[in-house]
Amino acid sequence: MHVNAPQLSEKALAVLPTHIAIIMDGNGRWAKERGLPRVEGHRRGAESVRAVLRAASRLGIKYLTLYAFSVENWNRPQDEVDTLMKYLARYLKSEQREMADNNIRLQAIGQTERLPEFVREQLEDTKAFLGQNKGTILTLALSYGGRTELVDAVRSIAEKARAGGIIPQDISEGTISEHLYTSGMPDPDLLIRTSGEMRISNFLLWQISYSELVVTEKLWPDFDELEFCAAVEEFAVRNRRFGKV
Repeated sequence: MHVNAPQLSEKALAVLPTHIAIIMDGNGRWAKERGLPRVEGHRRGAESVRAVLRAASRLGIKYLTLYAFSVENWNRPQDEVDTLMKYLARYLKSEQREMADNNIRLQAIGQTERLPEFVREQLEDTKAFLGQNKGTILTLALSYGGRTELVDAVRSIAEKARAGGIIPQDISEGTISEHLYTSGMPDPDLLIRTSGEMRISNFLLWQISYSELVVTEKLWPDFDELEFCAAVEEFAVRNRRFGKV
């Protein structure tokens, strides 16, 4: 463990989750409560991402997946979508050094082909810049939807079955997992949702079947390293039975 790691109990350090996923909710409400434009909430939310990345890196969390932009978010007002895309590209560029210093590797899941070209180019540039890192794997869910992911997986499996590459009777849970965007990644051990909303909002529907859920009333721009560690502490006291006694 890094010497500057957040303070966690010995119990929490002994059972750290391998994969943490976060639904980052509340940027707009945070800004509205303060009479600020929504984009300011997104700007402050980026600071929370930075804090969480540092904490995850220092604790040795192997996988961190952030719900950054959903397929439903394309239905927001066009000017807000345009602003978010510009901000995303700017963030990916400006945070390269910060992520490199924390040994972060970057990947993305979702229908990323729907992202504007300038965002896709910056995403690839940042992934390449961080490609040699060996620490926390940051996965950004961009243009992502859990149902869309399952539909894409079923289509892929059906195409292989039609071509004779897959025998329908041999299709298993493993087959489906291998055709998801998250193929090769372990399922999340812990799912954190901010802003107090009690729903999963079409996020990792297959993968979170046995994830521990922690919901905090904190809006995402107020979520910091201490909040992140509190969620990890909560995870440590859960009794994970996976359907067994």
